[in-house]
Order: sequence, then structure tokens, then C-alpha cells
Amino acid sequence: MATDYDTPRKTDDDLESDSIEELKARRNEKTTSSVDVDEFEAAEGLELPGADLSNEELSVRVLPRQADEFTCSSCFLVHHRSQLANEKNGQPICRDCAA
Repeated sequence: MATDYDTPRKTDDDLESDSIEELKARRNEKTTSSVDVDEFEAAEGLELPGADLSNEELSVRVLPRQADEFTCSSCFLVHHRSQLANEKNGQPICRDCAA
């Protein structure tokens, strides 16, 4: 939603003076605007579980782990060294898993 930053801002006194009816009317005006989405086009890109993907090929380039990265022994994700929290039994643990 676009915001007009040039419009004057309301002070606390202005906000308190707004009636309940005005606030409800503004809320209803905001919720009535919607984007038309073609449901058929939106559903066409979805893959169903169990779909046959034997003809598909991956188009992702996979890079090996870099020298400044480590693999967390808890979540098995590759993180940058700055995310290293500590080591547990000699295995690196990321900040997310250590918390």
C-alpha cells in the first residue's frame, strides 16, 4: 500500500478526537481494496504431493562449503563463521541452535 509522506501527521490530540464511527469507516475503506487474482493461473504453478518429477532437472548451481563457513552439527545447515556460537563435543553449533 502506498503511503503519502507529504500529508500532515496527526498529533495525539487529533487521534483522540476521532470518533469510533470515523475509525470504523476508515478501516472498512482500507479492507475493501483488493487485487484481482485469477485462481486458475495461481493454481497452475502449484505442484501436488506425489507428482511425477522424473523428467525435471534442477537448474541450481551448488557451491561447495567455503573456508569461512561451517556446518552446524545440530541443524546441518551451512553458516558463516560469524554465526558460530560454540562447540559441543568438538562439533560446531550455530547461534540459532545454541539458543
